[in-house]
Amino acid sequence: MTRPLIIDTDPGIDDAAAIAILFNNPEFDVRLIASVSGNVGIGHTTRNALKLLTFLGSRIPVARGAQAPLLRDNQFATEAHGKSGMGSFEFPEADQSLLLDDNAVLAERKVLMESDEPVTLLTIGPLTNIALLLATFPEVKSHIAEIIMMGGSTERGNIGVYGEFNISVDPHAAKMVFRSGIPVTMVGLDIGRKARLTVEDLDRMGDGGEVGRMVSDLFRSYDGGHIEDGVKMYDPSAAMFLLEPELFEVRDAFVDVEVSSPITMGATVVDFDGILGQAVNAKVCVDVDVDAFREHYVERVLKARRH
Repeated sequence: MTRPLIIDTDPGIDDAAAIAILFNNPEFDVRLIASVSGNVGIGHTTRNALKLLTFLGSRIPVARGAQAPLLRDNQFATEAHGKSGMGSFEFPEADQSLLLDDNAVLAERKVLMESDEPVTLLTIGPLTNIALLLATFPEVKSHIAEIIMMGGSTERGNIGVYGEFNISVDPHAAKMVFRSGIPVTMVGLDIGRKARLTVEDLDRMGDGGEVGRMVSDLFRSYDGGHIEDGVKMYDPSAAMFLLEPELFEVRDAFVDVEVSSPITMGATVVDFDGILGQAVNAKVCVDVDVDAFREHYVERVLKARRH
């Protein structure tokens, strides 16, 4: 059975690598791509989403989302993704006809309310759009099956000591989402650090068709091109959880987000043991079968075809 899906994203090299295995996948009906400011500014993330879909030959609509976090200034990750957000890969000119007039919040509401069954949200960027959606149109909650989120960490961070990028860029939005009552699965930074592709994996994808070459080329410029120790698979881990949750070990937890402390702003507090006396509000990925992940991800990329 095909499941309806909205992808909220800030492309981003690893965002593109996640979307590539979901495009034209019979398990999911991707009904909307919503851009958000994150890895780069909203102009770049929106244009990158359009360029990626144009390259793939997709007619999935794109909605431009929030251009800044709720209460903080923008923080970008150009050192990892390049100035444009997509490294040095040469995409075709974007098909502007895919861009909707409605902004992301309105477009997401429309898809949710018009769907005959609850829709899954895959969030692989900051959660600004989702927080605005839930605050503005709380009636959509019953139309959301679950949120699969790349964000947070059970360990150390990559922006600040404990903050993971997607959460720390807009911690207030993340706090709202975790408190929403919607089923959330957190696929965090620690999973992406474990689930690494090797140089040999990149070579294999690069020899395996146009989509494989795109993903391989993007990853070779990711994070400054330092691929000798493997390519960290942050956003693709969340996409793979959607497709093959059996590859992951998951535990229930209460998760909250620090929004006050100047030294731990954006940290995800993951309480597995009920120490804080709060009810469970999320499932948290705590481990992944790395070898199976690598093999299955590469196979999915090699099977992907442009239209």
